[in-house]
Amino acid sequence: MDILAIDQAGFWLALGFVLLAIELVAFGLGSGVLLFGSVGALITGALLWFGVVPNDSIPAIACFAISTAVSTALLWIPFKRLQSGAELGNDRSSDIIGHQFLLSSDISLQVHGQQKYSGIQWRVEPARDLKNPEIKAGTEVSVSAVQVGAFFVKPVNNETVSN
Repeated sequence: MDILAIDQAGFWLALGFVLLAIELVAFGLGSGVLLFGSVGALITGALLWFGVVPNDSIPAIACFAISTAVSTALLWIPFKRLQSGAELGNDRSSDIIGHQFLLSSDISLQVHGQQKYSGIQWRVEPARDLKNPEIKAGTEVSVSAVQVGAFFVKPVNNETVSN
């Protein structure tokens, strides 16, 4: 614990970056808990670094708790809105719209497929406005709408192809 007493600011800054890295790598900004903790730790480290908060454990922990709570209160609603996509609906302005690929499995309203795009595994669902929402594997489809983690697709030639 001697290093903690010597360099409180360095400890909190390192903790903030470690928590942020874990949040990004392990959860892909999916949980938010570590994100808010990392923001609190980074703020605490910065305030210690500039001498705003005394270089002692109790004030540092109190600063961490307060800055984490404040960042959570300020960022919770915008973060959840971005994460859930509920406010966005089906985004039709994305540059992914129009992307074409072959379905690797049958999809319907009840059974969704998977497609890897840009290093991310996307859920694939039939577009909601299709008269026949069942699309067979091997069909060339085009993305018509996007939600967080999901492609909504339509057959390119309005016909289904079975393997």
